[in-house]
Amino acid sequence: MSAKRTTKPLQADNALKRGRASLARLRRMTEREIERTSPPELAGLPGDFWDEADLVVAPPKQAISLRVDQDVLNWFREQGPRYQTRMNAVLRSYVSRAKAAPRRKG
Repeated sequence: MSAKRTTKPLQADNALKRGRASLARLRRMTEREIERTSPPELAGLPGDFWDEADLVVAPPKQAISLRVDQDVLNWFREQGPRYQTRMNAVLRSYVSRAKAAPRRKG
């Protein structure tokens, strides 16, 4: 058996992942800095916007091997990063509709 590492070592400069907020950095920012760097679609939200929000925890995922047509895979990949998440969303939408639809007889 080889003593070779099978995982990548963590690097300090990779500590901030794309799409992840650094809470320590956010706490140091002023309201003006946060507003300046926020996406435009968040501009003008009322102060109580999040008061009635519910935390939604995503269900756990299971890694599988799935065979799909090459053109389907290419289309999802062309949409950009996180294509597997989008594929899951499409499947979830299908399952939700299939569960809600009355079963056909015959």
